[in-house]
Amino acid sequence: MKVKKIILISIGIISLTLGTIGIVLPFLPTVPFYMLTLYTFTLSSEKLHNWFISTSLYKKHLKDFKEKKGMTIKTKIMVLLSVTVLLSIGFIMMKSTTIGRIALVIVWLGHMYYFICRVPNLKN
Repeated sequence: MKVKKIILISIGIISLTLGTIGIVLPFLPTVPFYMLTLYTFTLSSEKLHNWFISTSLYKKHLKDFKEKKGMTIKTKIMVLLSVTVLLSIGFIMMKSTTIGRIALVIVWLGHMYYFICRVPNLKN
């Protein structure tokens, strides 16, 4: 159990770092990394979870999604644009790996479906 907790906390810290870097770098998505941070901290540490939901990073990027179960259209566009750019880079780099390209297309389609069809739109 302790090893699982350490792994989850480590993943949470890495995703928090990447999400925070994504605020400044437009090609790195912020919201998906913060969603992963929230998930891993929720499973691993009540103290880290409580700390994260009290930060302005959480309040600005995820609070509406978690509490109201939706996102503004602007946030959705930013998430989907970031995911598309990142997966496109991977797609281009995997020009000789057909299975890798297929996997990336499936992941991309999954993101598109989830954010367009399953996440409700919120007004600003």
